Amino acid sequence: MNFIRTHRHGLALALALATVAALLGEAFPLVGGPVIGIVLGLAVNNLWHPGERFRPGIGFAAKDILQWSIIALGIGLNFTQVAETGMQSLEVTLVTVATAFVSAVVLGKLLGVPDKLKILIGVGTAICGGSAIAAVTPILKPDDHETAFSISTIFLFNLVAVLLFPLLGHVLGLSDKGFGLWAGTAINDTSSVVAAGYSFSHLAGEYATIVKLTRATLIIPVCLAMAAYMAHREHKHGAGDFSLKRIFPWFILWFVVASLLSTFGLIPAALVPWAHHIAQFLIVVALTAIGLSSNLGQMRGTGVRPILLGLGVWVCVAGSSLMVQHVMGQL
Repeated sequence: MNFIRTHRHGLALALALATVAALLGEAFPLVGGPVIGIVLGLAVNNLWHPGERFRPGIGFAAKDILQWSIIALGIGLNFTQVAETGMQSLEVTLVTVATAFVSAVVLGKLLGVPDKLKILIGVGTAICGGSAIAAVTPILKPDDHETAFSISTIFLFNLVAVLLFPLLGHVLGLSDKGFGLWAGTAINDTSSVVAAGYSFSHLAGEYATIVKLTRATLIIPVCLAMAAYMAHREHKHGAGDFSLKRIFPWFILWFVVASLLSTFGLIPAALVPWAHHIAQFLIVVALTAIGLSSNLGQMRGTGVRPILLGLGVWVCVAGSSLMVQHVMGQL
């Protein structure tokens, strides 16, 4: 009852806007419900500014419902396909992650961006956006404004990617699989990957989601390496509050469980299409909530240099993904 009392306003707002977005998405499939949901959420948040009573429900929808949607998508995906996709995308994933870190360090130094801020932007672009930034924050211990800068910068290019990638994918003549691999390795936030992938095609959305979830697991070795580096650098236990349990993306484990249950026929085949439709709507709800959580004023306040850094790293990652795919003949 306490959950309902504290979350009902935000959840009701996200559900109402998501319903409108889903209906508009059916009317305008080239745009799609996920993109419309983000735009509606942004518009409402920055024109109306929902009060504090909406925050818990909106936050729950943006994080928890998104994870549930990914788990539900797992029901419709064969685990053999998941494992094969993860291995097929491994080379591209490793190259793009390395490119993100190298370009963040080099461009950050050229632009004069503070060390911790450029690491945050590099990690966010390399792995999984805001969740990766949140995972490394207790280890890196940046100032609050640096965390805000990095998250708002990452979000800016997530939004651009959702709107721009499907168009570029069609212009470049990418296959469904090629676009899914591109989106899954070149867009950092899970919600944005899902939105861009399904805006291109259903198959591209499925493939992009699997690639992205495989990529997200790299947050664990990255955080462990960063904790070791910070401990060595500071000559003390600077990572004393580091918790592998806290940073592990548990929804990926349940995604695998759902896929395994479906693969071995433990979920009735008649329920699989329903699970997919539910997952699609939950994605729209989550993305609408993310839009409701975003402040355009804060994004404008990040300053020019972090935005230029985010743009540079993002372009390097997107380009390296296409380059590796071209070399490997996967486009």
